[in-house]
Amino acid sequence: MAWNPDLYNKFKEERYAPFYDLLAMLNKRENLKVIDLGCGTGELSHKIQLELPGSKVLGIDAAMEMLRDAAVFENENLHFEHLDINEKIQSGEKYDLIFSNAALQWLDHHEQLWPEIIALLYSGGQLLIQMPSNHDHFAHQTLREIAKESPFKEALNGWERIASVLDIAIYARILFEQGCKEMTVYEKIYPHVLTDANAIFEWTSGTTMIPYLERLPDDLKTRFANEYKNRLQTHYPEKPVFYPFKRTLMSGMF
Repeated sequence: MAWNPDLYNKFKEERYAPFYDLLAMLNKRENLKVIDLGCGTGELSHKIQLELPGSKVLGIDAAMEMLRDAAVFENENLHFEHLDINEKIQSGEKYDLIFSNAALQWLDHHEQLWPEIIALLYSGGQLLIQMPSNHDHFAHQTLREIAKESPFKEALNGWERIASVLDIAIYARILFEQGCKEMTVYEKIYPHVLTDANAIFEWTSGTTMIPYLERLPDDLKTRFANEYKNRLQTHYPEKPVFYPFKRTLMSGMF
């Protein structure tokens, strides 16, 4: 997908709040082999490294435009690779800590994916994952609705983005079935107060709307975006706008 680091980082503080909740569950040890799946700009990979003295941290991301911003954080214990998450999983290389913040929601078939990821952990290893689970919010539902309307439906060949994130009870079951010894799995709403409806549009433009625009021809991209913006403005006439963002967080010790 064509990511825009500047647009993504416009709401950096709001996006980073779940990361710190995830980091709070980190089992801090020294000299670990760590991977950050979907590291983005690398800033959070660097924060992980600072918490784990002597550990070797690898951040991977499929978006080269995001990794360009990661170079400033690279050091002898922190490196980055332009690599698809699925490719890395298939390599079979093992780690003491597998970390992923707001990335795995882009991958499908989580009931199959989670065991594959867990298989990459050494005995005694930890899995730490955070993902948005806000797919039932108006901002997300509206994108799917517009995609089903003409002329977008025809241009998209009926495609729509189906949420891959599961109910937290299912993740807990998967962790248990894969031999998890200690687990924490929960859903949390992060209450964001944004300036107006246009701020919600800018937020989703940096993430959720990207795969729709990618698949549309150039002559429909602006039309799609404007239709989405208009519906947000109609639904949220008030200022400021309360945007409750729901996320799933989990820690598993194996």
